[in-house]
Amino acid sequence: MDPVTHGLVGATSAQLFSDKDTFRTASFIGFIAALAPDLDVFLGSASNPLLTLELHRQFTHSFIFIPFGALIVSLILWFFVKKRISFKHTYLFSLLGYSTAGLMDYITSYGVYLFWPFLDERYALNIVSVFDPLLSIGLLITASIALYKKKKVYSYGLAGWLLLYLCFAGIQKSRVEHIATDVLLAKNDSSTELIIKPTIGNQILWSVRFVDDGEICTSGIRAGLFSTPIIYEGECAVLVDWNSVYKPFKGTVMYKDIERFSELSDGLLVRHPNHPNVLGDARYSMLPTTTSPLWGITIDTTKADHHVNFDSFRDASLETRTKFLDMILGRMD
Repeated sequence: MDPVTHGLVGATSAQLFSDKDTFRTASFIGFIAALAPDLDVFLGSASNPLLTLELHRQFTHSFIFIPFGALIVSLILWFFVKKRISFKHTYLFSLLGYSTAGLMDYITSYGVYLFWPFLDERYALNIVSVFDPLLSIGLLITASIALYKKKKVYSYGLAGWLLLYLCFAGIQKSRVEHIATDVLLAKNDSSTELIIKPTIGNQILWSVRFVDDGEICTSGIRAGLFSTPIIYEGECAVLVDWNSVYKPFKGTVMYKDIERFSELSDGLLVRHPNHPNVLGDARYSMLPTTTSPLWGITIDTTKADHHVNFDSFRDASLETRTKFLDMILGRMD
């Protein structure tokens, strides 16, 4: 989730347990505390690029770490707010803000280790993209009013907007799932695994991946509110059986890195169409109808004893942006 939304939700959770005298201080503490877990992006290593991916949204976002993370935040913020509120309240507001971070990341599509270290598994609800302007703007407006008025009633309004939007997002995903299932039934194929995620910044256009028999196929589904759904047929790509392809390199640093990246990608790896040496995460692409991955690792078999490089391949060209907008607006055939 983007930092602004994280912070606003954290601020709101703290506001709900404050009074008029501590309202703005609680907002400040909750806002900062909600951002703190994402500082894990600085825990990586330049010589081991995948370490950042493995640690991001891991222990700092887990339920068991919340009290400790909140304590660290409160100890730091205490120096700035000790003339206004007690340490007990500083910790309470930090705890409330910090606890929202993992839950807000849970509703997105990248996944979060909520139950680390007991379960080494990412959980994702896949109903909101990491950046959703409609959600964020609604939160920003209500949060601004709440800060100005210093009244909890507006904080409840903000919480209500968040819950209402999440319900709407859940309904949208359910609609898309039904549409995708009907497509499979029409093809007499009910065994295919479905991967459904919202595209960036909206609730109208959704990315649907069909995974079956060593292949992944893409589609975009436009689930308009007052119009007939539109299905944009996409591409298919063969999933890389990296175990077999790189078996001669088993035991090397490169092989272990491929295994690590495969786990982070749920085992869904494809070759980048423009970079044959790149193994990419097949779940994400700039357009829902393409198999060109957003990011991947570059394989150099001549350097099997070195860590692989991790690169992103975001295509923000005018052509791509135009196609994306046309899909959202239903202007593509």
